[in-house]
Amino acid sequence: MAAADEVAALQFTPTWIVAAVCSVLVLISLAAERGLHHLGKTLKKNNQSLYEALLKVKEELMLLGFISLLLTVFQVTIQRTCIPPSWTEYMLPCQRPGASHQPPGVAATGPRFTVAEILGGISRARVLSEGEAGAGAGLCQKEGKVPLLSEEALHQLHIFIFVLAVAHVFFSATTMLLGGAKIHKWKQWEEEIQKNHAAGIGPKKVLPVQQLSFIRERYKGFGKDSMALCWLHSFIKQFYGSVAKSDYNTMRLGFIMTHCRGNPNFDFHRYMMRALESDFKKIVSTSWSLWVSVVIFLLLNVNGWHAYFWMAFLPLVLLLAVGTKLEHVIAQLAYDVAARHTAIEGDLVVNPSDEHFWFGQPRIVLHLIHFILFQNAFQLSFFFWILMTYGFESCFMDHVGFMVPRLVLGVVIQLLCSYSTLPLYAIVTQMGSYYKKEIFNEHVQQGVIGWAEKAKKRSGLKEGHSTAESMHGGDDVA
Repeated sequence: MAAADEVAALQFTPTWIVAAVCSVLVLISLAAERGLHHLGKTLKKNNQSLYEALLKVKEELMLLGFISLLLTVFQVTIQRTCIPPSWTEYMLPCQRPGASHQPPGVAATGPRFTVAEILGGISRARVLSEGEAGAGAGLCQKEGKVPLLSEEALHQLHIFIFVLAVAHVFFSATTMLLGGAKIHKWKQWEEEIQKNHAAGIGPKKVLPVQQLSFIRERYKGFGKDSMALCWLHSFIKQFYGSVAKSDYNTMRLGFIMTHCRGNPNFDFHRYMMRALESDFKKIVSTSWSLWVSVVIFLLLNVNGWHAYFWMAFLPLVLLLAVGTKLEHVIAQLAYDVAARHTAIEGDLVVNPSDEHFWFGQPRIVLHLIHFILFQNAFQLSFFFWILMTYGFESCFMDHVGFMVPRLVLGVVIQLLCSYSTLPLYAIVTQMGSYYKKEIFNEHVQQGVIGWAEKAKKRSGLKEGHSTAESMHGGDDVA
């Protein structure tokens, strides 16, 4: 055994083998790096959203490399961390082979599982065989304990984190592409509106509010019954024709009259797309709170609880709530006009306000969409990771009656968010009290930011100069 270890050691490995392996790894790494570089240059010219997604993939690759380093450094420490076998008898993700059915969390007789099996679903025989091969596992066996995590479990956990991060970026980019394609169709509305405005074509006569298409489609009367009907209509509306031409025209005019009255030809569609691309950077990122939710979901993956099945409904419920709220914001704009006017001369103008959104914060909608997309990516990536790693017959797959609905819900969430919720978010969140910095073009943004930085520096220099003069004056007085 010692001779075999000596042969496997690096100091007894032929240099041509080491050089050849290193050359192949370096060549593959360089090819991948240059490929990503050229892909980034192409996407930056043609599609800013996909370029941002690519940057996030690079960040995830860097994070993966750091995780790999940590796993390598602490691998021996983790394997030498021993725990009592009784600690591995609770909250098992799969029922032990040959064990009778028992309620979740209740220990059963038979061979014990390690915590590695909770995270990775590794069989008992596989863990023991790997544990006996390692010095850490041998040390734990001598003490009558089991290792905290095996080498194989660390490797599988490492892969899962990477798969989840990449899946989140992929599904977010897919949502952005599909949603952006629908929003792009609104550009013809923008061009038609500007063309009519340039030709002086527009409604000039007095019309009752009930005859205006925007009010007619959204207004359901006053009172408790009509408000309940309004919420129901908003819920149903998100599934078909979520934004009509009259909606776009009215909200566009409301934004212009509130934030840039002096520029009636303002390109609202371009501004909206720029704002959406800026928000996409937030959607495609992975924050610490999202990783905490993953840890919680992994913790609740106990045999018999069917946690992943029930958790698949969480992003769907949130998505429906967000879509309904966004549709209701449009309805509220119509109700405000109907409450103040019986007839309108010329164009219908609505008043954007943060009061229409939850807690007066339109950004809450963005955070919810971010959470929804991440959780949906988690559900789908976990399913395919289990399928590729452990096979269709794995206990993680659960029964077909639980598995199929999870996949269907994942697809429904992806499509609904792409074709309805994201376009709604893009236009409705512009109905807040404030506009975003994307209202300026890139050159103006850079100029304003540069001017602000210079102003801060000049202000700092003036304060420092005045302070020095006061101190010098104090010395003269003294």
